[in-house]
Amino acid sequence: MATLYDLKKALERSIDTASQEKTAVSSGTRLLSTSEYSDGFQALREASEQSNYRSFILPQLESLLTPLVRSHGQISVLEIGPGPKSVLRYLSNSLRSSIRKYDAYEPHGQHATDLQMWLCPILDTRPLLPCLETPPIIHRKPFTADINANISAGTARYDVILFCHSMYGMSPKREFLAGALGMLDRWPRSGLAIVFHREETLRLNGLPCHKTAVHPSGTICVKDDNETLDRFAPFVAGFAMRDSGVHKLILDEWRDQCRVLGRRDTACRGYLLFSSPNIMVSFASEATGLAHLTLNLPSALRVDEPRVKNRQARLHSPAAIVRPTEILHVQHCLHWAAQHGTGLTVVGGSHSGQCIWPNVVAVDMSAFNKILVIPNENGPGTDASGLVVAEAGCTSGDIIRETIAAGLTVPLGARPSVGAGLWLQGGIGHLSRLHGLSCDKIIGVVMVSASSGRVLCVGHVPNNHLPDHAEVPDNADDLLWALKGAGTNFGVVISVVFKAYAAPMYSIRHWVLPLSCTLEARRGLQDYHKLVSAITDPHTSVDAYLFFEDKKLRLGVTMIEASTSDDAGIGDKISPTATPPSATRVLGPEHESKFVDNVGLFDTEMYMSGMHGGHAGGKTSSFKRCLFFKTVMATHVADKLLAAIESRPSPLCYFHLLQGGGAIGEMASDATAFGCRDWDLACVVTGVWSRDQDGTGASQAAIQWVYKVAHDLLRLSHGAYGADLGPYPRDAALAVKAFGSNVTRLVGLKKALDPHNILAYACPLVNAPSHPALVIIVTGDSGAGKDYCAAIWASSFVCETRFTARDVSISHATKREFAAATGADLDRLLEDRAYKEKHRDALTAFFQGQVNERPGLREQHFLDVVNDAMSTDVLLITGMRDKTPVAAFSHLVPTSKVDEVRVQASKDVRRDRGGCLEDVDRDDKANHSMLHKPDFVFHNDLKGGEAAKEFARDHLLRLWSEDLQRLGSLVRTTSDFPRMGVEFRHVLGITQQPHGLHLCASLLKSHFQGQWRRVDAIVCCGAGEIYASALAFSAQKPLALIREAGKLPPPDSIRRQGLVAYFVFLIRGISKKQDSDRRRRDSSRCACPCGR
Repeated sequence: MATLYDLKKALERSIDTASQEKTAVSSGTRLLSTSEYSDGFQALREASEQSNYRSFILPQLESLLTPLVRSHGQISVLEIGPGPKSVLRYLSNSLRSSIRKYDAYEPHGQHATDLQMWLCPILDTRPLLPCLETPPIIHRKPFTADINANISAGTARYDVILFCHSMYGMSPKREFLAGALGMLDRWPRSGLAIVFHREETLRLNGLPCHKTAVHPSGTICVKDDNETLDRFAPFVAGFAMRDSGVHKLILDEWRDQCRVLGRRDTACRGYLLFSSPNIMVSFASEATGLAHLTLNLPSALRVDEPRVKNRQARLHSPAAIVRPTEILHVQHCLHWAAQHGTGLTVVGGSHSGQCIWPNVVAVDMSAFNKILVIPNENGPGTDASGLVVAEAGCTSGDIIRETIAAGLTVPLGARPSVGAGLWLQGGIGHLSRLHGLSCDKIIGVVMVSASSGRVLCVGHVPNNHLPDHAEVPDNADDLLWALKGAGTNFGVVISVVFKAYAAPMYSIRHWVLPLSCTLEARRGLQDYHKLVSAITDPHTSVDAYLFFEDKKLRLGVTMIEASTSDDAGIGDKISPTATPPSATRVLGPEHESKFVDNVGLFDTEMYMSGMHGGHAGGKTSSFKRCLFFKTVMATHVADKLLAAIESRPSPLCYFHLLQGGGAIGEMASDATAFGCRDWDLACVVTGVWSRDQDGTGASQAAIQWVYKVAHDLLRLSHGAYGADLGPYPRDAALAVKAFGSNVTRLVGLKKALDPHNILAYACPLVNAPSHPALVIIVTGDSGAGKDYCAAIWASSFVCETRFTARDVSISHATKREFAAATGADLDRLLEDRAYKEKHRDALTAFFQGQVNERPGLREQHFLDVVNDAMSTDVLLITGMRDKTPVAAFSHLVPTSKVDEVRVQASKDVRRDRGGCLEDVDRDDKANHSMLHKPDFVFHNDLKGGEAAKEFARDHLLRLWSEDLQRLGSLVRTTSDFPRMGVEFRHVLGITQQPHGLHLCASLLKSHFQGQWRRVDAIVCCGAGEIYASALAFSAQKPLALIREAGKLPPPDSIRRQGLVAYFVFLIRGISKKQDSDRRRRDSSRCACPCGR
């Protein structure tokens, strides 16, 4: 997909071409007029609305502003170049209401006028920024880098300075940003300067950021009609032709260029798509302090130096790369980052795409490259043949070459150039089935703490390798557990102590099978599955590669056998073994075989030497993500792999399948931070392109393909490999599944061990996923339209709120199991009503049989659908036949609000829809015998979805209104009060916020579902009288306060005032027995009628 930059260059080239053909073009170009600029700006804004604003800019902006609002209460904002409407309009009502001051610099006259009208509407409508203390000041001139000039012009200091539409026209950008930093308020904490830039790299010449995020998948969708393109193209080009006649001719050419470069998509018919990568960078006022770090450290490494292996990382522009040569230097880096409110990245083997990050200081650990091999020392446990101490600047190849000289090895990855990031986050290699993952073999670590900067010794570290002043932390066991699988998140690792084992020799056998059609491809994967299933010896592992060569699909298979003998001495060579009969029977004779040691093993990987002429030697670049499965033949997995390889954007893309099981699965999932253990196959989705295509549309297409395949396979997987993941928006869903059930513990340790989030660009430890805030159980009779209504209501939440929603049928799990057990057609069970009704009785009997065998199955099905929607705000569940679902299941999700909506329709309507009326009649009789009332009832007798949409607006959307969100934001929290581990929520603080009491009272009044005319009084006890009095005043009802005796004067001394009557009921001090007896008597005679 072409980028906007590609389009801009193409538009400029069309002028050069035309100038050679038409002498009239030599009349020259001109700047855009005010109306042309305004029209083009609007066209670009409309094109960016969905993809960039709502999917990137808004979430990032809210994530930055929310902590500021929580700490400041209210904030002041200066926006640079907002255009006719501020981006702040996208914020939630609660955040907009927290802005007390707003000013802007907008040099475009018409835009400034429109902005003023937008902020101060003439009509009697609620302003978008309703809590401004002073009228906004719109400076109708460009922003300047001169701080004194800005302040003398009346510009004050601000909590937030926002550059939302890039920094076009500001050069050098660093000086303008430095000027903005000087205008930030520094109390009670530093404000932020926030830049959104429409490119993936923003080069600011050594200005380290507070936070940065990239959105490489950003796109804009431009309407494909002449009028829109005639506004859009000149704005992208930045000019128009001086001669009007020539300008019309050029517009014809520019429209053609847009249509040639723009991609068309069936999901966006009538639109042209262009790639528009975005970056967000925020800076605190301390961002100018980089010199304090670099003056005390050795000279920096250049980012384009060949040692940085990852090609995506090389495209980033770091604030600096420092190369510490001693532990004291590392401590200095961490202290500096904590003091300046910025983050760091760590460069080890430099294979990670996030080891270099835009405008972030990188710490290059290559100077820490010592390796110590200690034969015949076991450390904890007795299964090892020695120990290896490797510093964090070493690579796997360095370690293998050192250890093999002593007849030892360590189970590491398959590539010699990978570094500590691999060992600390997993490490899958050819010895994993025999000895486990690399991180499983770590028994000790020396590191510098991210929280304190102290040198820590964790686990078993040989005495002669302990640094001076190293100390054992109190939480050493927890820290070692976390380092074994998520070890890049908690500090800068200096060295690692591994268990080592006798070095084997390896028999390598290769097969390459041609696959002429889809059926043959499925058969090939089935053969691979049979072979893997037959391999039980952990000394043997079998890899497979699904790839195209010479335009033909092929399946490559590699069998690796580690040969060891108790009779052989360390390092003695062992003769190759015969090809296992199971391999010959399934695959036939091998095409190639070798016998190699640990060093030679690196060169036998098929993708390095046997595919596409070999990927070694720097000829190609790649991007990969890895998922775990039980088998390649699991439901839909093989089909999705075959469909995906056919859709590859480059002929070099492939899948690499690695056999798991063995020692990997023998370790409990919570024994280390690496929680994904229940898998027998790792699938590496690999996008590959020619090295000369780095940074082009070809590389972007390959990366996009990898993500699409990974996300399509994610729900079928048993986890994702965290070593590849970074702080990319597209990695978020994968990161949720990277650590299994260990994620909650890891998130807690991250907060404790890296409280300033200095190592923010490592594999993300996503906050412990929470259940959906709102769960709506949609029940009803067969044929009432439950699934149809649930889909409409989910869409209403998505379209009319800022929140995510999805609808799911809880019965799908049973239908899948039923289809697998009986051979029924699963797709028809899910989609074909008549087919489903035909199997209804059999399905019911099958489910009841399962429940009899597994009594907790209903609860498990409920938790499965809720847990699968962890990243969703609102979940609507259908297919549930329990009579009282809220009572039965709400206790399983204590942090969620659970409501039931019952969908009803007449028998005639249900009959017309194909419902099972006999089943309904049985349900009706059962329901009449129960005192059960759903939260809402929707009568679904009308055709179409308008009634359902209206019901959603009138009832369901109110459960998630912006006013409720705003009210929640007014509740301040205090951690560890009144004791450690307690989060205190001060609800009375709502009254201290502007309009807080009025907002609370209006919500209490509007959410009351009874009839106010039937309410005689509002009764209150305790501190709630503040809100009760406001509600009583608003509802025009008397207020009765219940107080313990002696807290207030007797009732006869209190005067009636207005329409609110105050009653005080004195609670006398009586014995517990008397009190209990009285309540028992009262409960039998004081039942209030509904609504009173």
